[in-house]
Amino acid sequence: MAELFAAIGTPAVPPKPRGKSPGWTEGQTRTRRIRYPTVKKSTTKQKNKCHNLLKPLIFQF
Repeated sequence: MAELFAAIGTPAVPPKPRGKSPGWTEGQTRTRRIRYPTVKKSTTKQKNKCHNLLKPLIFQF
């Protein structure tokens, strides 16, 4: 059976060469990427709980 398959061959098309990609040109200087400083979240201010409790009472009068 293997001889039969070897004689028939495969139905797949052989791969085609695509050429060489350009990449970096010779003699071109490579520069390092710019490193930006990390952005850190700032702490949030705590709200005054006493003021929030009195706020509805102030506007009732």
